[in-house]
Amino acid sequence: MGVRLTTTERVLLLGALLLAAAWTAVGLLVERAGTVLGTATPPYVMGWLPQVDPWALVAAAVLGALVAGGPALLTLPRAAFLAGVTATALAVGLALAAARSGTHGWDAIFDTGPRGSFEAKNEYLPGLGALSYGSRFYLDRFAELAPAVPVNVAGHPPGLLLLAHLTTLTTPARFAALCIAAAAACAPLTYSLARGLGHEERAARTAALLAAASPGLLLFGVTSADAVYAALGTATAALLVRRSWGARGAGAVLLALAAFCSWALLAAGAFAVLVAWQREGWRTALRLAALCALPFLVWNAALAAAYGYDPIGTLRATEAVYRRSLAEIRPAWFWVLGSPVAWAVCAGLPLSGGWLVAARRRDPGAVALAAVVAIASALAFTKAETERIWLPFVPLACAAAATAIPPRGLRAVLVALAVQALATQLLFDTVW
Repeated sequence: MGVRLTTTERVLLLGALLLAAAWTAVGLLVERAGTVLGTATPPYVMGWLPQVDPWALVAAAVLGALVAGGPALLTLPRAAFLAGVTATALAVGLALAAARSGTHGWDAIFDTGPRGSFEAKNEYLPGLGALSYGSRFYLDRFAELAPAVPVNVAGHPPGLLLLAHLTTLTTPARFAALCIAAAAACAPLTYSLARGLGHEERAARTAALLAAASPGLLLFGVTSADAVYAALGTATAALLVRRSWGARGAGAVLLALAAFCSWALLAAGAFAVLVAWQREGWRTALRLAALCALPFLVWNAALAAAYGYDPIGTLRATEAVYRRSLAEIRPAWFWVLGSPVAWAVCAGLPLSGGWLVAARRRDPGAVALAAVVAIASALAFTKAETERIWLPFVPLACAAAATAIPPRGLRAVLVALAVQALATQLLFDTVW
């Protein structure tokens, strides 16, 4: 796992860093000149607003413990490691989320009350009124309801809000608990993904540790519903990249359910097909693509027959809502590069660097992720806010980066990730 960087790889990393810095400068200068790019600090969604709570000391201590003890976790028996990395991800996520405004920071994004976030009105819970006539009505009329529900509800298929309704996760604290648990689960799921990709045990464990330390998963995971999508997407990809057709079949079923929550999670299927193409050839890739499509089509057809759900109308309504949102004032020329820059930087600089090196070395998962990011950027369906919206891509980057980080460099990488996460949290309002 991990070898010394070649001269070409050093040039690649330097070039990527300079490009990110240059595009950040372009965004700030263009915005200052009077052209509206659509975020507080383009290409990033976060805005400069230093704020510190006494919990920041706890966050610093927990991050310090991650740096000091993280590498030792790799030597534990597998069950102990998975429990330890999950607990670590949970502790770091909770501590960091409280570093600005205390424990209320855990669920403020979902709280529409006076102490809540200004963004809460656009989140999921205010959309629960659409379920007041029951699940059948909600599914039958979802496409028509889209213009009248909060933008985050309208911008996704109905799965997550329906789940919250059926499981009574209908208060800010309960819904936040779901997101927090999902964020912590991303670490062990990343381990499973890495093993499915064929990585050796130590590399897979390193991938899980990177997921526990990723600024993106920590800052935009614990406090946003996208953590649920990240966990679903990682679990789906972890099954689909395995060589067993039984596992792939289970992954295809999970993909259908995941895509019922977020259209973006179809990318997990594309990622797995691209991996299969590289490892096993185009025939296997086509078979896997067909396998992914079958449960998706059957599931949506069954919902249409039983409840009147209109998946095509839902997709059109989702796109219409998005096109009428802030996307209208976000120019494609800037965000076609700004979106991947923001995602890669906030995922973690050394983590993204490791992913790029792994792609240069033709690691199948790294190459597949590069293709998925390029396609997502070119389609321009997601302009900005990719730090949060592309959160399901971060575990994929962790799995790739783990193959390029040498064991002796792991602690330095954890230090860099911890410093970036804490500094970002204390100096910027990341909204989520």
